[in-house]
Amino acid sequence: MPGKSSSERRALEAQNARVMAVFEQAGFDHIAPDILQPADIFLERSGEDIRANSYVFTDPEGAEMCLRPDLTVPTCRYHLTHATKPDSEARYCYCGPAFRFTQGGRAPSEFGQAGIEWLAAPDAEASEAQVLALTIAAVKAADLGRYRVKLGDLRLFHALLDGLEMPKRWRRRLIHHFWRPQTFRETLDRFAALEEQSRTSISGHVDAVVAKDIAQTQSWVEIELERQTIPLAGGRSPEEIAARLAEKAADRSAHPLSPDAVKAIDSYLAIEGNAASVLKDLEAVADGEAYRLALSQFRRRIDAMCRQGLRPEDFSFAATFGRNLEYYTGFVFQIEADTARGTLQVAGGGRYDDLLSDIGSPVPVSAVGCAIGTERLLAAAGARS
Repeated sequence: MPGKSSSERRALEAQNARVMAVFEQAGFDHIAPDILQPADIFLERSGEDIRANSYVFTDPEGAEMCLRPDLTVPTCRYHLTHATKPDSEARYCYCGPAFRFTQGGRAPSEFGQAGIEWLAAPDAEASEAQVLALTIAAVKAADLGRYRVKLGDLRLFHALLDGLEMPKRWRRRLIHHFWRPQTFRETLDRFAALEEQSRTSISGHVDAVVAKDIAQTQSWVEIELERQTIPLAGGRSPEEIAARLAEKAADRSAHPLSPDAVKAIDSYLAIEGNAASVLKDLEAVADGEAYRLALSQFRRRIDAMCRQGLRPEDFSFAATFGRNLEYYTGFVFQIEADTARGTLQVAGGGRYDDLLSDIGSPVPVSAVGCAIGTERLLAAAGARS
């Protein structure tokens, strides 16, 4: 990063002060999470972009650490070490640097991030609407006059899959690949045709484990790795390799995904429009209990947005829209602005109800938040017409 001049520094500081005033006046506690973080949390729970671009190193005692690639996880860790109870309601805001490597210097390796995290809110949909409203208020306070808001809902997608007849492992794989459209399509087509790439070299390994239980499969994997002197790739353990082979073996005896199930998934993923008008299309896709519950949450969120003074009809919704951090579990949003250099994503956020349990909370803790790229916001506000 080339650094900033005194005038650039003053402009950014003035903008950030206005952004943080919006958050603090709404009752969010301004905290400063640690810059140094345990690397395993980010490598295991964040999206591929963060995993591939984190600054990871080993400290003198051998622990793997990283410079924080975002501030959501550090804020959650702060909560777990400071809150009286993990599931006590808390509202935090922050503003500080984050760090991600980019090939060829296409973007800064150090960048500013401001945001809020609302943990254990008593009303899920009301808190989601308020976080969105506060994010919009913050970018407006920074003089961003023209922007677009995009919405998505990962819970609807999960609920749709829950109501379709398929093995649980197939649901896990489809959810895992939601962020990778091409791989998702290939996986869905494979489940529908029940083709497990029989011409690949892995087919023989699957044949070898078909009649084995998981313990026998793991033992076979360990023996084969040693016999053929094959190094472990990608950090996968023999247990993980055995589990994957066992899944592939189980797939061979499973029934193909029905044409109706494939049609329901394709119909859902094709839905897009303004957030107020897509409800009829969403209702027509499926009628399972989990899906009906997710739809009722969608309706309550739209109503909560209206109570916040927002206009859902001005926001776009796309069923395929999902943030690139894999810890999101439900409502997601993004704010974009056009500049001379193209479209900039200046803010985004959503619900992530599993993250605190994943990083050590002994009880579930609901969570919703947002993050604003402060330099991007400054550039977008300066480019407004």
